[in-house]
Amino acid sequence: MLPNITITPAAAKFINRIVRFSGLPPGAGFRLVVSPGGCSGYTSEFSAEAAPKAGEQLLEVGGLRLFLPAESRLMLQGVTIDFVDTPTQSGLTFINPNQAACGCSSAETAPPAGVTRIDIGSIGRGRPAAPVLAS
Repeated sequence: MLPNITITPAAAKFINRIVRFSGLPPGAGFRLVVSPGGCSGYTSEFSAEAAPKAGEQLLEVGGLRLFLPAESRLMLQGVTIDFVDTPTQSGLTFINPNQAACGCSSAETAPPAGVTRIDIGSIGRGRPAAPVLAS
């Protein structure tokens, strides 16, 4: 079963750019792997991919092609995906209206409940980044 997901215009623009500038052929999409973990309730990874992997389902939302494994589909039910770009944070955020507030000791520095941050530098296409050579 495919989840009911809301994607904000800012997130859609970000996702479209990742896929468009990936150099992949038409029909490529955005693989989003979400699993439980962290203070926000989510641990996430994403990349631009040519096609879904075995066991993933294609979810098309507003022209976006999302490739989602089973666990991600369960975690994303009812979630709003947004993109935030502020002086202190830049990346996708996941807002879950059913997520309880964080009860850990780092709650003062944690993002709001149901929100996780994915740094722009973690974006990839399934290949490790090239090493930086010192001059």
